[in-house]
Amino acid sequence: MTHILKGFALAVSMLTILPFFRVHEFYKGINGYSVMFYPLVGFLLGALLFLISLVLTLYIPSFHLGVILFALWVLLSGGLHLDGYCDTIDGLFVDKSRALEVMKDPHNGGMGMIFGGVFFILKASSLAAFELVYLLPLILMLPRLAVVFMIYTYPYISKSGMGSLAKEELKGWQLFIALFYTLAVVWYFHAWVLLLVTALLTFVIKHFFIKRYGGFSGDMYGFGIEVIELILLNVTLVGLV
Repeated sequence: MTHILKGFALAVSMLTILPFFRVHEFYKGINGYSVMFYPLVGFLLGALLFLISLVLTLYIPSFHLGVILFALWVLLSGGLHLDGYCDTIDGLFVDKSRALEVMKDPHNGGMGMIFGGVFFILKASSLAAFELVYLLPLILMLPRLAVVFMIYTYPYISKSGMGSLAKEELKGWQLFIALFYTLAVVWYFHAWVLLLVTALLTFVIKHFFIKRYGGFSGDMYGFGIEVIELILLNVTLVGLV
């Protein structure tokens, strides 16, 4: 039970800036449990955004509310995945032999900033036009399930760090539990199209990074989360859900 609670606390600390837990030490034995809770943390973040929207929609025009939700989305997640997105973009614009070195650089390059700015605009615009706000818990949940699957299934290209520990400790039954509770939420919302789109995008992202690098890094996980979130928002916007 202690490992489960510490794993959940680590997942919250890793994926959000919420102050309830401050666990940054990757104790041996809790990293698999932490990854198991990634989709749940995404669900809780989405639920918080949904509740905030319910309160603010009485006082704020819908377009501006969408922009506020986007800002809160970024702030509550600490910009972690957006940083990974920008770093990954920087790595794509250099020779792959230098890509990992470039991605580890704490400073964003020009291409990362340009593509990051465009991504910001697209995501903020998507939220400004988004009406099915009750689906936000699921839209934040599914990409994090994809990352759990990536961690368990595909190589991690660094031999050190949190990603390596997570890869080493994540067990098949922990993946199954994450899949089980996520599927329960998908069933509740009858959102099988979003699940299918997530699976397809996971395959495409996997194919690209395995071909280019032979595996994944933490930045690439963040890239995957951001891209899947944006596409799920727009799949919903065009009425496929």
